[in-house]
Amino acid sequence: MSVVAAKELEDDAKKYASEAIRLDSQGAHGMAIQMYQKAISTLVKLVHLYPDYRLNRQYTERAMAYQERVKAIQAAHGLLPQDQAPETDWTPQATQGGSAGGNGATSSTANSPKGPQVVQQLKASFNELVITEKPDVKWDDVIGLEDCKMAIRESIVFPFLRPDLFKLGWPRGILLYGPPGCGKTMIAAATAAEIDGYFISVDAASIMSKWLGEGEKNVAKLFNNARKMLADNKPVIVFVDEIDSLLGTRGQEVGGEVRVRDQFLKETDGINDKGKNLHMYVIGATNKPWTLDPPFLRRFGKRIHIPLPDNEARMAQFRLYTAPLTLADDVELTTLAKLSEGYSGSDIKDICQSVQLRVVRELFKSGNALDKDSTTRPITLADFKEIMRTRKPSVSPDMIRAYTQWTNTYSAL
Repeated sequence: MSVVAAKELEDDAKKYASEAIRLDSQGAHGMAIQMYQKAISTLVKLVHLYPDYRLNRQYTERAMAYQERVKAIQAAHGLLPQDQAPETDWTPQATQGGSAGGNGATSSTANSPKGPQVVQQLKASFNELVITEKPDVKWDDVIGLEDCKMAIRESIVFPFLRPDLFKLGWPRGILLYGPPGCGKTMIAAATAAEIDGYFISVDAASIMSKWLGEGEKNVAKLFNNARKMLADNKPVIVFVDEIDSLLGTRGQEVGGEVRVRDQFLKETDGINDKGKNLHMYVIGATNKPWTLDPPFLRRFGKRIHIPLPDNEARMAQFRLYTAPLTLADDVELTTLAKLSEGYSGSDIKDICQSVQLRVVRELFKSGNALDKDSTTRPITLADFKEIMRTRKPSVSPDMIRAYTQWTNTYSAL
């Protein structure tokens, strides 16, 4: 087996799990479920590809723990019928303190099975793969990206408000592409909220995965459910994250992946039929647009680049994330914006969380943290500089050049 490849998958699982725990603790249950499912999918892939790997028992236990958490969230928020509620009590804290394949998870699988048995135990239901929830996001929450907002309004909001003005119809397929952490999901959710529509969010990698269910049937059910929602006279937005998992370059598919892809294309062709004035839209998001098969791009009449935040947007993001913090007099938002060129929106949030942790750590080291009257010192510019010295941007210059090149060839704003 390739230890390097296994390590990459393990790192991916750890990243997804950490993000799931963060979202879970913040109450963003729908997105947390999707991150848990990504972690599960990656761990099961490890077990499937490397059945004799020494860490498979830990991988299986961890994946099953995440599965239990998914069921617990759905039961707690009325997303599952009562008879499907999990029997065990599980909290996000149970996964903290270790890697995705660590020993911290508890499970009844003392002798964890391999291969097909793991697949069967971790097979996800359709309700676990597809999240439908009312977005609590407004356009004002999307910082910057004015060109993108206008393109979305022209494609979705305006046709919904005045369909009679669009004699030739309107685009129902929109592709959002760009670096991770720049707001693609937030834009799609804000669009649904502005028109008071249904927002169906699905992770394409999980739908596609042959280890997490029957992808072809899941895709058909996804669009059938969306069409039923149109009966309420509300628009429906189907948001497909990591759509490159469905529409990537052909030639390396195995198993039923071709059928899953064909089913998705059949469904999108159906809603793009110009003879139907359906207010149903597919918004696809990808961090890797260059992996998309060019013949399939015609399904997306709008292809919108979501770039890294510019100077003004970075300043607004620092203003938002530092608002609850106590800053020293030498901290200027203009300076922070200049220092953070090349950082994504999620990078900036991480920077602000890290400087907060820095001063909290100092307070605990001083031994005064348990004194309720104690507080952290003001955060200085030096704190921000030190964090940015050790925390580099998550998007490399090579990636930025790749996005620019693809935009020059395929952009359709």
